[in-house]
Amino acid sequence: MLAEKGNNYSAGNITVLEGLEAVRKRPAMYIGDVGIKGLHHLIWEVVDNSIDEALAGYAKNISVTVHKDNSITVEDDGRGIPVDIHKKENKSALEVVMTVLHAGGKFDKDTYKVSGGLHGVGVSCVNALSANLKATVHRDNKIWTQSYECGVPKTQVESIGDTEISGTTIWFKPDTDIFIVSEYKYETIASRLRELAYLNAGIRLKLTDERETDDDGEFLHSEYFSEGGLQEFVEYLDESREKLIPTPIYINKEDGEVPVEVALSYNTSYSENVISYVNNINTIEGGTHIAGFRRSLTRTLKGYADRSGLLERAKVDITGDDFREGLTAVVSVKVAEPQFEGQTKTKLGNSDVSGFVDSAVSEILSDYLEENPKEAKAIVQKVIVAAQARQAARKAREMVQRKNVLTSTALPGKLADCSEKDPTICELYLVEGDSAGGSAKQGRDRGFQAILPLRGKILNVEKAQEYKIYENEEIKNIITALGVSFGTEDDKKALNMEKLRYHKIIIMTDADVDGSHIRTLILTFFFRYMRDLIEKGYLYIALPPLYQLKKGKDVRYCWSEEQRVQIVQELAGNGKEENVGVQRYKGLGEMNPEQLWETTMNPDNRALNQVTIDSAAEADHLFGVLMGDEVAPRREFIEKNAKYANLDV
Repeated sequence: MLAEKGNNYSAGNITVLEGLEAVRKRPAMYIGDVGIKGLHHLIWEVVDNSIDEALAGYAKNISVTVHKDNSITVEDDGRGIPVDIHKKENKSALEVVMTVLHAGGKFDKDTYKVSGGLHGVGVSCVNALSANLKATVHRDNKIWTQSYECGVPKTQVESIGDTEISGTTIWFKPDTDIFIVSEYKYETIASRLRELAYLNAGIRLKLTDERETDDDGEFLHSEYFSEGGLQEFVEYLDESREKLIPTPIYINKEDGEVPVEVALSYNTSYSENVISYVNNINTIEGGTHIAGFRRSLTRTLKGYADRSGLLERAKVDITGDDFREGLTAVVSVKVAEPQFEGQTKTKLGNSDVSGFVDSAVSEILSDYLEENPKEAKAIVQKVIVAAQARQAARKAREMVQRKNVLTSTALPGKLADCSEKDPTICELYLVEGDSAGGSAKQGRDRGFQAILPLRGKILNVEKAQEYKIYENEEIKNIITALGVSFGTEDDKKALNMEKLRYHKIIIMTDADVDGSHIRTLILTFFFRYMRDLIEKGYLYIALPPLYQLKKGKDVRYCWSEEQRVQIVQELAGNGKEENVGVQRYKGLGEMNPEQLWETTMNPDNRALNQVTIDSAAEADHLFGVLMGDEVAPRREFIEKNAKYANLDV
């Protein structure tokens, strides 16, 4: 029978997807996923086109509007997409751009020297994945428009009036049959537009959200504009840290075909924060531009330090890591033909870029150090202190790792391990307190769920030198339980995950202020020292219920105030709401093992939030504000976001 079925395979079994059908059939191939990330990616692709117009010198203003129905309008004041007839396709160039993959001005280097986005598939992908889209072009003193449904033109390209301005306006509504989420997040859009404003000095980006109004009845609105570009970006990232030098060092040089722009500064913190971009795309895995930057930074600073005699007097061995402690830098290059590699295609592979960046940084940084001896000395002294601390940290790491052997005797005494040994199946719960830990141990599935209770609040790693982190008992227990180690041949601080014992690490804390603080402390540790675990999707936050509602034998749980109101009304029916019993859970310890399993640990019922990093720059800034030394930025953040907080009074 199998052979007979195989013999029926013929030309009739070959499906040819016409036009944009391939995008609708396999959307994740083009935008990554059909969740919240992919939904926002639609905006990035349209905005990238407008940014390309700005980089070419033809646009200054870009606006994004989120409408009440979660449709989006992106508008710019560029030249406008051409509307004349495309000779090869025999239709308007506007229709070609909107309906044909790999069509656009990005492939003509006389039109755009560099471009971001998905290499020419951007706006046509947006069109394919939108239930409705309308393109309006102001060009050649005429207003032109065309409408589409699911990527298919529903009208001709037609002139609807006269105009004295130029530009392109794209309105689209994502197709809810494709996306599993439909609601845009204001902060996610705002974060990306802020980033683009810093990366492209002189461009004004506006964001309006018609779904929400402020106290004056105006739509929620933000505007981003930067004259200082990357220098202001570094100052923004470092606003919650104490500066070591007064203003960021700025490097801007076009060597050959690759413009190199770098801003860097030093602060009194103990972490390194280098963020890199290629054509406005955040290269989270680094690449050749970062290799060139680090090589040049180390060589140039070491050369100055040797000449100054400070290193000789300190009598300490210096490594490349020492030159990057307390460093905040943004590296941005514009590459005509970028070659991306790596797991997420965000690692630059162009070998020639490394030399361009190295040369540009070396030249400008050398001049800065010679012309600013006071700041240069402060940097070198910071490097010496970092080297001394590194030696102490290495000893502390080795002490932890000597104990970290995969035998039960080497694991933390408080760890209740699971019997399963396959890390892809195993889960580790980091639980606040011994009481909740005890309930979790009794309620769990011992086959694949491990429990590690944490006593009190772990060390705030944002304010601590590295060696102190490895001396902290709770952090040592986390590292040992996970089975990870630190250090590779290329990077002595790199996380080694070869012996990682769990592929789900779940933070489970109380739903109160203390629980939120403990969760933030743990997240800060993972972000600063185990970011690879976050980027691989291994870190989660458990969402225990806030309320238990009960009427007779009908017991329900809810996770929000809105849910509580709705369920109380359902249970009350035509009766009195007072007859519905309401229990507010203020801590995990108030739940018995069965309730904890059923609501928070049972994979069939539980709610987990996966921890992701949409923007490394924004994440770094947020952790710095929340956990750093400076009080003013933290106060400002709390005042701005107080309306989103849940307070127990």
